[in-house]
Amino acid sequence: MESINWMELLMDPNTQWILLGSILLGLSSGVLGSFAYLRKQSLMGDALAHAALPGVCIAFMLTGSKSIGFFLIGAAVAGLIATFGIGFVTRNTRIKQDTALGIVLSVFFGLGIVLLTQIQHGDSGNQSGLDKFLFGQAASMVLSDVMVMAAVALVLVAACTVLFKEFKLLSFDAGFAKGLGYPVAFLDQLLMFLIVVAVVVGIQAVGVVLMSALLITPAVSARYWTERLGVMVMLSGLFGAISGLIGTATSTAANNLPTGPLSVLAATLLFVLSVLFAPRRGVVAKVLLQWAVKRSVLEEKQQAGAVLGTSAVKVKPGKEGQA
Repeated sequence: MESINWMELLMDPNTQWILLGSILLGLSSGVLGSFAYLRKQSLMGDALAHAALPGVCIAFMLTGSKSIGFFLIGAAVAGLIATFGIGFVTRNTRIKQDTALGIVLSVFFGLGIVLLTQIQHGDSGNQSGLDKFLFGQAASMVLSDVMVMAAVALVLVAACTVLFKEFKLLSFDAGFAKGLGYPVAFLDQLLMFLIVVAVVVGIQAVGVVLMSALLITPAVSARYWTERLGVMVMLSGLFGAISGLIGTATSTAANNLPTGPLSVLAATLLFVLSVLFAPRRGVVAKVLLQWAVKRSVLEEKQQAGAVLGTSAVKVKPGKEGQA
């Protein structure tokens, strides 16, 4: 009976769209999040997600329409402004990047909340539904939204594949990349733009509050399993896709549970499993290694003690004979 219910749920077109959209979102977010994590820009996704909120509000105020296309354009423009703002502050002042991220995050999100409150108290506030962008509502996605997500996810993954060598150098040694003649500043802005696009597409499903978790958590989980960047990027995309799958399936089976937060919780569960059971880096592997080392040391001590004891027995009769 349970399997029939699952089959019926999976045959629902709306469920299929949400499932596909969540998987693609997790895939593209995981791939891009790997480079953001390695560049120690884990807060970048959080800042850009929060910066997208005023863009959504301004797009609604200018157009008076709830079109997802206008919302995405407004969020993308706001995200790009935030990106350039962070870069400008970092390059032209003594403020470090983490401080600049915190400033941009708080200012843009505060502006977004003010605009959102103003809209909600206006004539069209009850119909705007902009509060859904705070925490996401994947159930509201339709086929056109999923098609946009699919196209964007393919573009993001393709861009990361084509520019893998450049992003790799940028992540590990930007100075060396600049010495080789690579346009480091352009590549840096391009990577930030790709993150903006991923955030903008994902805020409808996950929301501005939780989007950063879907960017970084799969990447951190993948880091525990490998030392190779290529494998890490693929694992991160896989973990993100699995998170979207688990979140959608759980949300579909249990009524009134949001898909986005469940996807983030699924990503967190994969992270916990990686921390515990990953080979070499996992907690269990380290405990087993320590236990094996201690056991080896004890065995060596026992063998050394046995050898010393045997030598003492052999030497003693000789001394007595000489006496």
